[in-house]
Amino acid sequence: MISITKKILFAPAVLAIFLSVALFSQEKKPMTFLDTINLKRVSGPSLSPDGKQIFFTITNADWEKNGTVSHIWRLNTDGEGLVQMTNGKDGESGGTWSPDGKMVSFITKRNDERQIFFLNNRGGEAIEFSAHKGGVLSHTWSPCGKKIYFTARDPLSEEEEQKKEDKDDAFIFERNEKNTHIWTIDIQTKTEKKLTDGDFTLRGFQVSRDGTKILFSAAPSPNYDDVLNAEIWLLNLEDGSKKKITDNNIWEGRFSLSPDSTQILFVADTNERFEHYFQDALFLVPASGGTPKLLLPDFKYEISDAFWSADGETIYFGANMGVHVEIFALDLTSKKVKQLTNGKHTISGFDYIPKINSVAYSLNTPYNPTTFWIADMDDFNPRMIYDPYPELENYKMAKVEAIQWKGTDGQVVEGVLFYPVDYEKGKRYPLLAHTHGGPQSSDKLRFDSYAHARAGRGYAILKPNYRGSTGYGNDVLRDMVGHYFLHADDDVITGVEHCIKIGLADSDRLGTLGWSAGGHMTNWLITQTDIFKAASSGAGASNWISMYAQSDVRIYRTPWFLGDPWHADSPLKTYREHSPIFYVHQAKTPTLIMYGENDRRVPLPQGYEMYRGLMANGVPTELVIFPRAGHGPRELRHRLYKMNKEFQWLEKYIMGRDFKFEEPPVTKKKDKNQ
Repeated sequence: MISITKKILFAPAVLAIFLSVALFSQEKKPMTFLDTINLKRVSGPSLSPDGKQIFFTITNADWEKNGTVSHIWRLNTDGEGLVQMTNGKDGESGGTWSPDGKMVSFITKRNDERQIFFLNNRGGEAIEFSAHKGGVLSHTWSPCGKKIYFTARDPLSEEEEQKKEDKDDAFIFERNEKNTHIWTIDIQTKTEKKLTDGDFTLRGFQVSRDGTKILFSAAPSPNYDDVLNAEIWLLNLEDGSKKKITDNNIWEGRFSLSPDSTQILFVADTNERFEHYFQDALFLVPASGGTPKLLLPDFKYEISDAFWSADGETIYFGANMGVHVEIFALDLTSKKVKQLTNGKHTISGFDYIPKINSVAYSLNTPYNPTTFWIADMDDFNPRMIYDPYPELENYKMAKVEAIQWKGTDGQVVEGVLFYPVDYEKGKRYPLLAHTHGGPQSSDKLRFDSYAHARAGRGYAILKPNYRGSTGYGNDVLRDMVGHYFLHADDDVITGVEHCIKIGLADSDRLGTLGWSAGGHMTNWLITQTDIFKAASSGAGASNWISMYAQSDVRIYRTPWFLGDPWHADSPLKTYREHSPIFYVHQAKTPTLIMYGENDRRVPLPQGYEMYRGLMANGVPTELVIFPRAGHGPRELRHRLYKMNKEFQWLEKYIMGRDFKFEEPPVTKKKDKNQ
């Protein structure tokens, strides 16, 4: 006979066994579109000064808000002690440790403006620290822990505020945005002081390890194209003096001072002659001024991030190698480069603590969007400290692999292939050629929930790194210079042909889609070939001549066509030859077109042109517009509608069948009187 006490002790064990058996026997299911939106996003990590803890953010879908909300979580680096640290209704961002590790600071909007808040690492309520008029954009601690440095936009003057209230608010185009500058605030007195001022805007800053200097990038205006006119400056915090370091009309980013403050490391998309439109590369320049030096002129891959070792004798950096990103080390004395990691993954989010010579980072694979790792840089033996995604065990995932084929000119092209879930060898499947944006980018071996969801519905997905992509050297990247569609479109088509040749793809059930540069590609493909039964073009350019004027970006388009379209000797022929709208009479593929109503990058009129052209030629088409959206939908219902509508279109014209839209969760209706 079992006593009552023994029954109480025994019951949880029995329950645990029952639940584990039930979970084990539960059939896995493919991801739905709703699943892809509801899957949390985990970012970070940020390593504590003593290396014993990390904090990071978890972002969840909030259907009541029709958006996402982020909160800060903390974990010990032994994998124990997971705890949620913040829970504000509007979420938190920009978290950073105090130098002594006793506090975590973050930015949130709990009243009318985004301000800096402090939270004791032991727990408790967050305390609003800053009260800066206009709010705070970003912040960091001084190494001594006595000050906070932050960036903020210049506030409206009293006259401007009154005009805004009176709706006397006409403005001058591209001269209506306020500049951003650096401020400091004393921890004890909360006294604020503006450190930079003038007719320029900040593009980023970094405090030296000894706390005596600040590096910052200053551009003439907040306009996107002025990034090429931004230069690095060095601010001496002891006397307030400023020194201009670079003068080359090239974007410089991810800059930092060496531990002894004598050298400046930065990344720039240029070559040794400071010409524009190259892969991101490593540069060094003396802090006293001089000509920047390209550190690795023969390095094939794109630099994704870089940081100094504790002693300043080594530079660690991430490199995009096409379909994967790895960590490298450069010995500054020997100039030797050593690859520290290698795998079917994408590494990002480096957080290096010089005092303990350790780095934390995120690792993304085709089957898991984020796991956190930590490594001592002395022996570099990384270990995983956290996997936030146990729920992924409940889903059937597609097989994912990197594949290669040859373009029409014999060039080896690489891409990422998602097989249909439950793939059967020898069976042919519908194939979607999904082209990436940028085009200065590359598709990698990383988690893509949208691809997994479509693979779960029986499709193969090819993500080609066509000519113009990064991670394969400057010759591949610059294949678009002077002629956007020279080999890029052929690379997509030959990739599709390769999938047919290997017995995977059904040549009668092909589709193509993409967003931004992927939309440019889609618009072009449907005017050049009729192999696709359906297409979905998101934020795609149709007319490069009108696009040049409409978009907030021209600095990348000028190299493509070797000039602007506005002068007597302009390369208008090249602009026209590469504009899909001038070939729209050749299009036959039913094409869905989608745009954000307020897209500044690829403005809505580009969609009007393509839509009108397809309609005039009797091609089935629809134009979907997402209200309030910029360069892609962000609101949850818009995101779900985009997936639903796109898949419905593909199903109709590729498979000849209907698709029932997935419904968003039921939420409480808002009281109109509130």
